[in-house]
Amino acid sequence: MAEKTEEEKAPCSPENLTCPLCLDIFDEATILTSCGHTFCRKCLKNYDLSHQDLDHMICPLCRNITKLSVNRVDDFLTNVTVNGLVDEYHAKRGGMDAVLEMRPKCTACKFQRNAVSFCRTCNNYMCEKCLDCHQNLTVVFEGHEIVSMQDIIDGKVSIGHLSEKCCIHKQEKKDMFCEDCKVHVCFKCVIVGHQNHKIKNQADFEQELRLKVNDLVQRCATKKSELEKNIQNVEVQRHEIYTAVQRLLDDISLAYSIKAKKLEENHRNLIESINAVKRSFDDDLNVLKSNDRKRIKSICSSIALVDNDRLGRLETDSLSAHILLCEELDAILKKATDHTSAAAITMKAQKKRFNPADDTRLDIGSISESDPKLQVIQCVDLQRRMWGMTPYSDASVAIGYGDTHGVDIIDSAGKHEQYANIPSNMKCCDLVFQKDRSLCVSTGDIEAHIYSPNGSRKSIFHTQKQLSLYSFILNRSPSDEILISNTENQVYIYDPTGSTLKHTIPTKHNRVRQVSSTRSGLIITSTCYDPSMVTVYDRDGNAGESVRAPENVCMFAAVDEQDRVYVASFDRENCNVVMRLYDLDGLNLKERVEFNVLNLKLSHTRCYLVSLSSNMLAFACDKKLYFIKVSL
Repeated sequence: MAEKTEEEKAPCSPENLTCPLCLDIFDEATILTSCGHTFCRKCLKNYDLSHQDLDHMICPLCRNITKLSVNRVDDFLTNVTVNGLVDEYHAKRGGMDAVLEMRPKCTACKFQRNAVSFCRTCNNYMCEKCLDCHQNLTVVFEGHEIVSMQDIIDGKVSIGHLSEKCCIHKQEKKDMFCEDCKVHVCFKCVIVGHQNHKIKNQADFEQELRLKVNDLVQRCATKKSELEKNIQNVEVQRHEIYTAVQRLLDDISLAYSIKAKKLEENHRNLIESINAVKRSFDDDLNVLKSNDRKRIKSICSSIALVDNDRLGRLETDSLSAHILLCEELDAILKKATDHTSAAAITMKAQKKRFNPADDTRLDIGSISESDPKLQVIQCVDLQRRMWGMTPYSDASVAIGYGDTHGVDIIDSAGKHEQYANIPSNMKCCDLVFQKDRSLCVSTGDIEAHIYSPNGSRKSIFHTQKQLSLYSFILNRSPSDEILISNTENQVYIYDPTGSTLKHTIPTKHNRVRQVSSTRSGLIITSTCYDPSMVTVYDRDGNAGESVRAPENVCMFAAVDEQDRVYVASFDRENCNVVMRLYDLDGLNLKERVEFNVLNLKLSHTRCYLVSLSSNMLAFACDKKLYFIKVSL
């Protein structure tokens, strides 16, 4: 019956209710779902602090992994069974205060009396009788170190870990530790089951473990101090960064205020200049008005003298004077009236131009008087008949010849060189360079190739319909879309890779010879056969009013970087070219400037016009290439 009572009490012993982490009685026992091991919830929270960057927890005992949710340890389930045993344990012993005062049993004898002292030499708790033996049998126990239980309870002394009895060899103490098996063993267990294992004395093992723990504690304190200093340094650096950034902001604000002041001054000067121009024109017009008024006054005075009732009774002198007045008045009346001076002043005012400053200049611009004109600065003979042309730089173009002669790069100084990053024997019907300097080349009626800047072929794409070889016309939009025009009253818009058809825009007329795009996405087409015209479309196919050319005139349109539209009109009878500049007005074109006639003496209607910069055009026809400087 006594044995059964001991078995019933065993599950509620402190050893079975101890948390493996804090080595104390469980406080809100919490279970790990992956392996079932139980720990105090607060111990798991402390353990989790060192794993905040992980989405899982590794069991301290078996290393199994438990996934963590958003609330981490707070979402773990409590171990209801263990918590119930802990409550029962506390209740039987009168609560926590009673537990703290509970005395262990004597381990020196078999009577299990309450211990009153502890022998550090024997490593045993002792009851009163065992203490008497220790004190009286001086021959056996001389020199043993004995401490009282009260001192242990009051915390004045520490006795360390008390060796347990071996569950196999009942009389032996587990005062050794097997490092291979990670278990405490007795001497007999070492002989029987742990031969050739690494065995340590319990005291040595505890001392070594304590040294490791102390070392870890010291290193933790050092690392903590180091990290705290690092945090302080981070804040110092943050302050330095904020100071540097504020300095940048101050510099920018100062630079802005200086430039804004200069711009305001330039703006004020421009307004004053314009007002001075206005006053000058007013003065010129006032002079004209004053002269006319003086003439009117002279006429009135003369007529008053001439028109006299006594004309028939004039004496000789008076008659002579009268005749002279009449002759002077007749001369005044015969003098031609100035009908053109005011118009000339108006024309002079209209020739005044505002020249915006370059982006790199501080000022807004200047006012000047200019006569818009074009000037051919270079004429280049091409090696074969031109089929396609595209800008290569601000002062050069790339020319394709429609056969296996590759692509030529020609600049405004007349320098030739062959583009080396495509096969030299490639057929080129038309071409366009993309933003990353990849080259798109149409090689036939349905196919185009895209080559990277290093010469490798990136892709091949095909149009949906077979196009006329003479109308597979390429260009690109400012957003790098590929534009294709054909003879089927359509303009196709592909993505930069040529793999996706984004838009198909129906056109009013077929035989589109050039197609361009503005920054806002409008499409501008030009046809070169009767009737030749230039038309603006939006992406939905809506069109504005076309600019039509007279009979026997072919028009070619190009859009510059400011969305201004240049139109070259080639008169096939006179073989000359008239260039006009248009501004966009919605989907319509509003003429702004008609330039001087260019006597280029062209002989073929296969022409191409491109804008290289805000003041440079390139115009090609058959075997001739012209670089044209624009002055506005």
